[in-house]
Amino acid sequence: MASSVDSTASSTYMDSLRWQDSKVPTSDKKSDALTQEDFFALLTQQLSFQDPSKPADNDQMIAQMTSFTMAEGISNLNAKFDSLSASMTSNSALQASTLVGKKALMESDTIDLGLDGTGKGSIVVEKPVEQLTMSIYDESGQLVRQIEYGAKSAGAIRFEWDGKDKDGNQVAAGEYKIKAEGNMAGQFTSLPVATFKNIDSVNINGSSGIIVNTSIGAVKLTDIAEISG
Repeated sequence: MASSVDSTASSTYMDSLRWQDSKVPTSDKKSDALTQEDFFALLTQQLSFQDPSKPADNDQMIAQMTSFTMAEGISNLNAKFDSLSASMTSNSALQASTLVGKKALMESDTIDLGLDGTGKGSIVVEKPVEQLTMSIYDESGQLVRQIEYGAKSAGAIRFEWDGKDKDGNQVAAGEYKIKAEGNMAGQFTSLPVATFKNIDSVNINGSSGIIVNTSIGAVKLTDIAEISG
């Protein structure tokens, strides 16, 4: 039976992905914010009702004028910051678009063997290991290749798989499972692995910044260790 799709929900979702046009509300009503003209009108009214025998203190008058000037300056500054924020968002969108088609180094338990017959990545060794081993499996779970790297000190160990199996035959391009282990004091411990994934698209999220979409999911740009062409 063919599955039905809620066209209303789909339309709403697609609308949420589009750039939202900035709308400027129009109104014939005057703003409630006080202007310089309002301030001087109030000041004039205050002077007209003051007691001639007890005129307003000059320092108080200057303080009132200074407070109003500062308040107006802060209001203008906020407006400029809003404009700057909008401009920075537009620039981020343009810069993020250049990432599409590149490769992102990110933590993953799979490695992509490209058409060039190679797969690259990095193994994170938190403590020195006596023996570092990387195992590669096909989609059925069968061991394709096991590579020994010997003793390694702590750090990020870069590697490149030549796409060959344990018998030296070139395997087909595609996605393979990968597992790294380090021998520490006679015990093998699993180690984090990061591989390069294709960047399919990017999103601009106000709270999370730039979101990069890959074949294994979405991740913040700040969580990506490296971008490669």
